Amino acid sequence: MRKIFFFIILLALWQVSAFFNHDIVNLISKPTEIILSLWQLVIEGTIFIDILASLQRVLVGFCSAAIISVILALFSGYFKSFGYYLKPLVEILRPIPPIAWIPIAILLLGLGDPSAYFIVFIGAFFPIFTNTYFGVISMPEIYKNVARSFEIKNSIFLTKILFFYSLPYIFTGLKIGIGMAWMSVIAAELIGAQSGLGYFIQLNRLLLRMDNVILGMILIGLIGFLLSKTLSFAEKMAMPWVKK
Repeated sequence: MRKIFFFIILLALWQVSAFFNHDIVNLISKPTEIILSLWQLVIEGTIFIDILASLQRVLVGFCSAAIISVILALFSGYFKSFGYYLKPLVEILRPIPPIAWIPIAILLLGLGDPSAYFIVFIGAFFPIFTNTYFGVISMPEIYKNVARSFEIKNSIFLTKILFFYSLPYIFTGLKIGIGMAWMSVIAAELIGAQSGLGYFIQLNRLLLRMDNVILGMILIGLIGFLLSKTLSFAEKMAMPWVKK
């Protein structure tokens, strides 16, 4: 309740400051104008098309990155010879920001969904891989020794023991990765898409509709928050034995 009250106070201060300072009104729209713009877009239904387009791109790219990065991290941490070659490559590519890949993505895949999927994949892959890899190598050696003593196959050890031991680290990477994926898809849509919230912001910037630009930013923040909370809920469901 106090959080809601705090946001109401912020909105009231925003509205009052815009009323007394006309320079701010010219640059940043008032909350009432943004609410009216949202209501108009909801009635027209166009905003839902952009939201669904962004969600589709981020889910495809994020899920692909999650599956591939977890598998590669498990193999890299367990099979030292495999990790010996893969880990340096990951460390070289990891500092490159996703937005720097946009020209290459457009050149190879063109404008539209494929390039957006690629940018989202790049944004989500590295935090998930890094956290999963750290979880794998942090497993105590006694687990591996016991598995060898019982002659447990590598496939069973990877899927039944190592994976579940690394699950808390995997979810940490997933929660970081979904944030990076969401930011990456917006950046990709600002440059190389014809739909989505990033495109919505870029289009309204050119039309000098600051109310819609700020509305798009607010929607991006709210949806990113909901995606993070969804993963936190999935974490509790997947690991009921962990109390937080």
